Amino acid sequence: MKCYTYIVRCADGTLYTGWTTDLARRVAAHNAGRGAKYTRVRRPVELVYAEEFETKNEAMSREAGIKNMSRDEKLKLIAGA
Repeated sequence: MKCYTYIVRCADGTLYTGWTTDLARRVAAHNAGRGAKYTRVRRPVELVYAEEFETKNEAMSREAGIKNMSRDEKLKLIAGA
């Protein structure tokens, strides 16, 4: 099963990072208000970045790494994708 680490841009311009096994379903959940608490009040969200991994642990580790980045570093990551 493939796992993904992703970044969405919220309607207020903030960025949210997470991981999932189904990108389309997860983005739809965020936009339906069934995603993370953070994104519920910042809808709609737009997928702006994703990486694919072989394992959940790899995806979760990358998620943690991205969450530790500054906003500028995240924007550079997105721009380089």
